[in-house]
Amino acid sequence: MIAHSVAAAWWDAKDVLSSLPAYLVSAVREGAARDRRGLAGEDPGPARAVEEGVGWLCRAQDRSASADGGFARHFGLTDGWAPSYPETTGYIVPTLLASSDPALIERARRALDWLAAIQMDSGAFQGGVVNDPNKSQVVFNTGQVLLGFAAGARVFGKAEYADVMERAAGWLVTHQHSDGSWRRFGGPYAPPGPKTYQTHVAWGLFEAARIASRPQWGDTALANVRWAISHQRENGWFELCCLVHDDRPLTHTLGYALRGVIEAWKYSGETAFLTAARCTADGLIKPLGSDGFLPGRLTPDWRAASRWACLTGTAQIAECWLLLHEATGDLRYRNAALIANRYVRRTIRLDGNPDLRGAVQGSFPVWGAYNRFVFPNWACKFMVDANRREMALLEKVVADG
Repeated sequence: MIAHSVAAAWWDAKDVLSSLPAYLVSAVREGAARDRRGLAGEDPGPARAVEEGVGWLCRAQDRSASADGGFARHFGLTDGWAPSYPETTGYIVPTLLASSDPALIERARRALDWLAAIQMDSGAFQGGVVNDPNKSQVVFNTGQVLLGFAAGARVFGKAEYADVMERAAGWLVTHQHSDGSWRRFGGPYAPPGPKTYQTHVAWGLFEAARIASRPQWGDTALANVRWAISHQRENGWFELCCLVHDDRPLTHTLGYALRGVIEAWKYSGETAFLTAARCTADGLIKPLGSDGFLPGRLTPDWRAASRWACLTGTAQIAECWLLLHEATGDLRYRNAALIANRYVRRTIRLDGNPDLRGAVQGSFPVWGAYNRFVFPNWACKFMVDANRREMALLEKVVADG
């Protein structure tokens, strides 16, 4: 791991503040000034971070601008609460269902019922927020929603959402290319063509295959992950792994790709998948700062391509490192995950405005290029997941003496 100077990594915040348009509210200036001061000195610890994060997710459901049972895409310092976002509502559901709290389980059911009501006739799910005027069926979003329905079927019974799962998985299988990729229905935020981060779609199919006892869905998913690995370089870096800049992908999309490969190993037991996952995980450790800073974009030789962190990607990758530590016992993964989680926790507001308390911003500092001045719901979801896994690890260490 490398040492990192936060001050050296940032451009002058005064220049940023002076260039802000006049319409930006005072909260933007306050948020920028807050991040200019650097990370909080205190680490609240994983339990407090999870508690505050779950609380914010509940508010994101209650305060969604579309008021429909889904989770608001984000809270923005310039636009407030957004409408509900089907894609991320889908994979927030498993995060809620991982709790034994009846209130959270009921929230998950409400979200699933809403998603079932908006499923497209084809079986797919739309891209964008729910009221996007240009609704289109999207492979990636459908795979993420499938994660939610698989978790729902596991908790509420296989028959509860069987039809929704069947139609969504069937649509994904039907539209897979012969090489294992998905080349159509790419969505509104990325150019056309296959993406290696769609291994996260494969994960949705793995979960549905287990629940529905449909091994053909798992075969489809494994074919996709094998295709993705064919675009993995010897050093673990994935090609075709970004929404926009394939030469310097986001840690967010790299995290998607890595998690899908890990899940392929868990589903199949094939060593090749674990080897591929470790190769990428090892590469991601190289640019990690000693304070937990992970550059939000990375070059093919694992060097920084940004001076800001994509907190979503940091949290995703931290959980992947913990999963690989569980699988291999390699302490490098555990140590990397712990400092990455700590970095994200130190960016979280623990009091004050409830719209921000417990939220995770897109970038640190907040004016970074990924979801600038925005607190996306998925950033919070991945933070909660990563910190819960850290808590489980610590509990096991204590239990083992």
